[in-house]
Amino acid sequence: MAEIERILLIASPLMNRTPAFDRAAALAKAKSAALHIVAFDYVEGIANAGLVNETAIEEMREGYVFRHREWLDGQAAGIRHMGVHVTTEVAWTKHPFEDILDHIHGIDPVMVIKDLLHESWLSRALFTSLDMRLLHSCPAPLHLVAKVQHGIPRKILAAVDPFRVDDQAERLNDRIIAEAQTLAEQCNAELHLLYAYDLSYVYALDGGFGYQPSVIDELYRHERSGFAKLADRYGVPDDRRHLMMGNPAKVIETFMLSAGIDVVVLGTVHRDIVNKLIGSTTEQLAHHLPSSLLTIHPGSQL
Repeated sequence: MAEIERILLIASPLMNRTPAFDRAAALAKAKSAALHIVAFDYVEGIANAGLVNETAIEEMREGYVFRHREWLDGQAAGIRHMGVHVTTEVAWTKHPFEDILDHIHGIDPVMVIKDLLHESWLSRALFTSLDMRLLHSCPAPLHLVAKVQHGIPRKILAAVDPFRVDDQAERLNDRIIAEAQTLAEQCNAELHLLYAYDLSYVYALDGGFGYQPSVIDELYRHERSGFAKLADRYGVPDDRRHLMMGNPAKVIETFMLSAGIDVVVLGTVHRDIVNKLIGSTTEQLAHHLPSSLLTIHPGSQL
C-alpha cells in the first residue's frame, strides 16, 4: 500500500489564522494528502526574562506553548471536518530555519506552505529573511502565500525560460511545468504557460550603436520557436501560451494581476551575475507579489 503524501504547513507564531491555513487545507483536500502543521515559537521577551528568574521563564514558556498548542488544535479540528488527516506540533526554537529544514528532511513533504512576509527595503538590505533563506535552500516545492482569493487555485501559471539551453535549465523547465500541470489537474484549474524574455541588453551593444532592428527580429523568432516547442511538448493550448518581452519579474507580476492568476510556479535559479546582485526573478516577485508563488529548487527531481 502506497504511503500517503504529506504537506507541511509552517504556521505563524502569532496564533492568528493566516491565508496559508486556507491554502494548505484546500490543497491537502485536493491532493488527498495528510497535513502536518508546525509552529515554531520564540518570544524574545520571555526568553530574556530568563536572565532574572529561570523558574519563571520556564513556566512562561510552557504556558505560551500550551496555549499555542490548544489554539493550533482548534484550527486543525476545522480542517479535519473537510476530511483531511491533520497533525499539529508546536516547537520552541531560536533557530526556526534549521528546524524547518530538519522537519522537511524528516517527513519528506510533497509541498511546504508558508505565509509570504513582505519586508521593507531596509530590512532586505540588512538581513536575509526566513522566506529568502527557504527560497534558496528548501529541497521540497515551497509555496509562499501572500494572499488567497480562492482556497483552491483556479488559474495556475508556469513561468519558464526555454532560451537557456543547459541541462539544468531544461530539467528545471520540465519540473516547473510538471508540477504546475499536476497541481492544475488536482485543483481542476486552468494552466497557463509564460515566458518573459528581456532583450534590453541588445540595445546596449557597442554603447547603443550595435543595435539593429534585424537583430531584435531574429532573436524574437528564436525565442518564439523555443517557447512553442516547449509548449507543444506539454500540450498547452495556444490561448494559454504567453510570450512577452520585458523585465521578467515585472512582466510576471503584471500578467498575474491582469489575468487573475492564483499561483505562479517558477524556479529559484539565478540567471546571471547582474541578477545575483539585485536578486533573482523569484526573489524580486517574492518581495511584493500580492498573490502566491510555488518555487521549484533546481536540485529537485521529477
